[in-house]
Amino acid sequence: MRTPLLAAVLAAAAASAAAMDLPPQAQVPLDLGRPYADVRADPDGSSGVIRAAIDIAAPQSVVWAVMTDCDLATRLAANLKSCRIVERDPQGRWDVREHISKMTLLPSVRSVFRSDYEPTSRIAFHRTGGDLKVFEGEWRLTPHGNRVQVTYEARVATPFSVPGWMARIALRHDVPMALLALRREAMARTPQSVP
Repeated sequence: MRTPLLAAVLAAAAASAAAMDLPPQAQVPLDLGRPYADVRADPDGSSGVIRAAIDIAAPQSVVWAVMTDCDLATRLAANLKSCRIVERDPQGRWDVREHISKMTLLPSVRSVFRSDYEPTSRIAFHRTGGDLKVFEGEWRLTPHGNRVQVTYEARVATPFSVPGWMARIALRHDVPMALLALRREAMARTPQSVP
């Protein structure tokens, strides 16, 4: 089962000069080339807390461009059906986006959020409307040698009466899949050196 939270997870884009403090166990999957994702219940129980990361062997500017491209958003999130920029700062410092996601047997979910950009290192986002009860967090992009580490942290709550444990199981699957899709799209836009 997939959750409409995945569309929200991909709504924002990139990241900051200092890497998010990831727990030591996060390094194991990252060293193996896999994404790290941890999804827990919020202490108040009304939302979930997501922490995730992936290393991508692509220029930071390329990863940023993929993350912030509304036209690519549906390629990154399986349940996302549309992405539309509702309002935009002329200087590119922020925008407001609307995402529509649809899952089998559930009604469509409309997410409206503002993303504040620090190109090409950080995106802070928060809910401004739509169906999600809670949606706030940030993405960070941090150089790590010849790679970029993309980290994500968010609080999210669905509009449905879905048991929290069920939503967390779906996110533990969907968040890594979205991070892998981000890496695939960024790598496809990165010229590969010939040995």
